[in-house]
Amino acid sequence: MFKIIRSKNNSRARRGSLKTAHGMLPTPFFMPVATQGTIKHASAEDIRRLGSPILLSNTYHLMLRPGEKAVKKMGGLHSFMDWQGAILTDSGGFQVFSLAADRTKTGQSLVKLTSKGVEFKSYIDGSTHYLTPERSLHIQSDLGVDIAVVLDECVALPAQRPYLEHSVDLTTEWAKRTKKALRLMKGKKPLVFAVVQGGTEKDLRLKSAAELSALDFDGYNIGGLAVGETAKEMYAVLDYTIAALPENKPRYLMGLGYPENIIEAVKRGVDMFDCVIPTREGRHGRLFSFKKNTPAAIKKLLISKTVADNSFYETNTITNAKFAFDKKPINAQSKIPELRNLSRAYLHYLMKINEPLGQRLATLNNLEFYLRLMEEIRRAL
Repeated sequence: MFKIIRSKNNSRARRGSLKTAHGMLPTPFFMPVATQGTIKHASAEDIRRLGSPILLSNTYHLMLRPGEKAVKKMGGLHSFMDWQGAILTDSGGFQVFSLAADRTKTGQSLVKLTSKGVEFKSYIDGSTHYLTPERSLHIQSDLGVDIAVVLDECVALPAQRPYLEHSVDLTTEWAKRTKKALRLMKGKKPLVFAVVQGGTEKDLRLKSAAELSALDFDGYNIGGLAVGETAKEMYAVLDYTIAALPENKPRYLMGLGYPENIIEAVKRGVDMFDCVIPTREGRHGRLFSFKKNTPAAIKKLLISKTVADNSFYETNTITNAKFAFDKKPINAQSKIPELRNLSRAYLHYLMKINEPLGQRLATLNNLEFYLRLMEEIRRAL
């Protein structure tokens, strides 16, 4: 299922391949985020043109609307959104627990957590729903995805140690229940990844990694990072957590990040990434682009002991006045004709008049940047 093709002698960085029901995926890779079965301002055809072999969708949003049964009736998520590549869905846990901070006008929490699962109210119509490890797995199976993720409790940092201890224990218990449900499941089954938790507490991270590794999942996610800690703290957690995970299983760092963060994570042995940064920043007119001699710069950063910075790329806010008469193309090397043929001045104008086409072009630019970043990283490895 997962094969390491090459690894760096002076780091944990490695290049590999991950076999899924919808194709072989070269690692490390980045997953564009199609939260509700769609990437904002981009179609499945756009992503095919950009060359991504996988998308990420959100279990929480899809279970609420249109509902997993409706998606299954339409032939599964691949058919529903006209996507022939692989799909990974998260468990829905992150979105559920992010609601815990929200309260009704009477001060009542929108989430009730027990050892069995979590009860929450829909943000759409206020209806009550109950999510358990077993239900999360079956929802993802009904969606027909290639990779499913075990329900876990994601803790925002900083957090008190007793809360982190409870979170690790609960995550392990839910992983055991998911494993049992998977054995009982009939028919086609997705690959299933478990999520290592523990905040920035080394002993808790190592405990979580050991307990989940013993359950022998198809892959391992590193969760609960990029949620309030510093980059230095995050890199330290990755150093000791990845060393405790199976060498022959893919590792997925959830929700990260900026290009320099991705390079540092790859150096530590991470194989899979996702983040809303390229699409979110694109919608606000912030464009990513590489500086000259990008391949050499990335290769150097991957073997350097110096922490990577943002010196190999630049970001520009296209709404700035300096772009009003800029005749240069949005991206002269792009695979997308519109990005090669349309000027920065035109994109500046589109963003100024709030034309959706502007957000679309900026989104495509940033997704292409991230996907090319991963191509260059794989080439360097």
